[in-house]
Amino acid sequence: EVQLQASGGGLVQAGGYLRLSCAASGITFDEYNIGWFRQASGKGREGVSCISGKDGTTYIADSVKGRFTISSDNAKNTVYLQMNGLKPEDAAVYYCAADQRWCPVGGTGYAMDHWGKGTLVTVSS
Repeated sequence: EVQLQASGGGLVQAGGYLRLSCAASGITFDEYNIGWFRQASGKGREGVSCISGKDGTTYIADSVKGRFTISSDNAKNTVYLQMNGLKPEDAAVYYCAADQRWCPVGGTGYAMDHWGKGTLVTVSS
């Protein structure tokens, strides 16, 4: 059974930082792309960043470029999203998802095969 466990969310002041973690189990980690998506209250889901399991190529949405960084620790089957310079508009529930073919950013990620439960990020102004 594939399981993705997102953690690390919380309340932070604008300009602050958080590091989200996505721990994966039930998959061969380097055969899957792992993406981070977010959904703010009343808005659609948005792909934020993705990392290729095959070669570690990373993709980042323009809305967070220069502030967010995705990385992975294959030994721990975990993908991280380092979020710096947080803005109130970054507040959302953040989800991680896995897929063997797709590594999208910007879209909704509807094609991703496996999803974890989200972790809430709140940014106070």
